[in-house]
Amino acid sequence: MNQNMAAAMELRCWGGDWGLPSVHTDSLIVLVYAKFSGAKVTVSPIDWTWKTITASVPELLCGDSVVQEAAQILNFMRKQRFNADYELTARQGADTMAYVALLEEKLRPALLHTFWVDAENYANLTRPWFASRSPFPLNFLVPSHHANVALSRILLTKGEAPLHRISEVEGKIYSDAKECLNLLSYRLGTANYFFGNSPTSLDAFVFGFVAPLSKANLPSSPLQSHLRQLENLMRFCDNVLAVYFSSDQPRPPPPVQDTVDANLQKLTQLVNKESNLIEKMDDNLRSSPQHKPHRADPKLGLTAAKSSTPA
Repeated sequence: MNQNMAAAMELRCWGGDWGLPSVHTDSLIVLVYAKFSGAKVTVSPIDWTWKTITASVPELLCGDSVVQEAAQILNFMRKQRFNADYELTARQGADTMAYVALLEEKLRPALLHTFWVDAENYANLTRPWFASRSPFPLNFLVPSHHANVALSRILLTKGEAPLHRISEVEGKIYSDAKECLNLLSYRLGTANYFFGNSPTSLDAFVFGFVAPLSKANLPSSPLQSHLRQLENLMRFCDNVLAVYFSSDQPRPPPPVQDTVDANLQKLTQLVNKESNLIEKMDDNLRSSPQHKPHRADPKLGLTAAKSSTPA
């Protein structure tokens, strides 16, 4: 057996709060994918260490291997035969890549702005949280470092001419983010997960992006208010937490009213176009080992629970 396959996996990531196993999007993606695929991972929060300002988080250690970035860590887990996407068709694999690209392009800039650039949220929630989990003098350096990185990333990806200042791009990034959330809500519909009754890597990415926005006690966030109107996405986050991160049985979802935003047709066409291109160009789409994943039996999903009304 390969040494890496036999070695234990340790995940270094930011710690949890707000009812979440981690408040950090990329850390959350890896944590929930490990649950979906049945991977046994030892979680080591990086709170109170000197690596908080220089470390690439999340970081997976397995034998002699050190893997960083959420997408690369998920690929590494697949090679260890922890593959939550085992049963996806080639088209569904292409759809997954297209939706992940949409999350990165449309939703991440707005999340960065919400948590790190918005002055009220940063002063009252984000900065105190990260400062309290970093030792002196990093409690002064870590939040400002992440805030500067977030601002630079937003301007780099969205600050195209004639929009060069953050105040000029705010409207655009929040408009894009709301359209993205609308599309995700429409795609999820009344299902428990995005491709049926079993969660996949797409569910992990969506949860990682959406759950912090749904759970954080943000003083100021029109985007959070918009998300809370999309009841199926809110239930999706609650269901994942209940099934995979809690001993409590999840509650069944009430009927979801099919609402279609005016921009959904345009966004759906965009995703379908990206999916077609990816499906044609990527001959190695399913290059990971085609073995049954070592997936732990999840608790009963929403469809198996008795009907009840959410609190």
